[in-house]
Amino acid sequence: MRSVAFHTLGCKLNYSETSTLSRTLENEGFVKKDFDDVADVYVINTCSVTENADKECRQLVRRIQKRAPASFVVITGCYAQLKPREIADIEGVDLVLGAAEKFNIVEHISNLTKGEPAKVHSCEIDEVEGFNASYSLADRTRTFLKVQDGCDYNCSFCTIPMARGHSRSDTIDGVLENIETLHGKGTREIVLTGINLGDFGKGFNGGRKKEENFFDLVQAIEASSPVERFRISSIEPNLLSNEIIDFVASSRKFMPHFHIPLQSGSNEILGKMRRRYRRELYAERVARIKEKMPHCCIGVDVIVGFPGETDELFRETFDFLHGLDVSYFHVFTYSERDNTLAAEMEDVVPVHVRNERNKILRNLSYQKNRFFTAQHEGAIRKVLFESVNKNGMMEGYSDNYIKVKAPYKAAWENQVIDWML
Repeated sequence: MRSVAFHTLGCKLNYSETSTLSRTLENEGFVKKDFDDVADVYVINTCSVTENADKECRQLVRRIQKRAPASFVVITGCYAQLKPREIADIEGVDLVLGAAEKFNIVEHISNLTKGEPAKVHSCEIDEVEGFNASYSLADRTRTFLKVQDGCDYNCSFCTIPMARGHSRSDTIDGVLENIETLHGKGTREIVLTGINLGDFGKGFNGGRKKEENFFDLVQAIEASSPVERFRISSIEPNLLSNEIIDFVASSRKFMPHFHIPLQSGSNEILGKMRRRYRRELYAERVARIKEKMPHCCIGVDVIVGFPGETDELFRETFDFLHGLDVSYFHVFTYSERDNTLAAEMEDVVPVHVRNERNKILRNLSYQKNRFFTAQHEGAIRKVLFESVNKNGMMEGYSDNYIKVKAPYKAAWENQVIDWML
């Protein structure tokens, strides 16, 4: 019986797709193994957001070559779509699957022969059509459910539209069917994910006028879902409407937790990034959330070292974030990506300056998170504990996304417990 091992780079949406690929191959008789074990086939689902993801892909292939030189190596994901020929030239790679072919992995693996030049199955991103629903399902009580893919925005730093294609999505009925399936498998919390989640509703092939939208989706979930806890993974500030905020504030099922990309606290830099909002709108969204839900957790994405980010403009970002009532940041150091407008811009920030700014904002994030957690000390919140025993301890998250650790109790696995923070 053939065996397969997976490794995922990048976002939660990638993890949901890897999980779906794994189930597909297991249904075909493959035995899943840990990535560090010897397997017949290794599948690496790649990311293209940062230069580190490219490097890590190459390092993983080298590790496989040393451990299991006779095994097949399959590369898919965003990096595979953007640079298929470059990946095919990496020693040890047997198969490269672009965006349109990743879910046809069974067919392609069955035609592999070791020792031949790497096979590439990729097309122009404009030719990618259709939506493939995916969800992660392992030992975690939280499942990431993909409801949208692709992006019609053209941010100057981003390769995702070139790697994922135009915005397209599942139908509301399709999402509800997947939720029913996940409920039957014991899932207690679902995180709705997408590349541009708030753009939900453009149909399986995208491009059409919206017949459904994200607000319709969350209302339908609230009305009919048997799963009792949902989170919105990440939503653009210009697509996070007041009606969505007000809905979550009154919802029984959607947790008080938002993750809202900012990218910069400088309007000048936001303009260069070709973002579709300015910092004033972002501040309005945060203020509205905190007015309706003072206990709400708010996460922020921010990029440091973008071309033209002077010390003064970085200070604008620092001061803006310092003054925002948010809970944590995901800080990304800008890295040049081929075929993006930003890569051609002048006033490049030295790498050592980018790295220093990353440290500064990560430290501010740590302080923000400690303050947010301290605000809720002694409060009773509903915590969903995961079914994992880690050295006699178990972990879970409160409704407002505060991480909790407790001595392991089997009776608490996959259960929502009233917990004093």
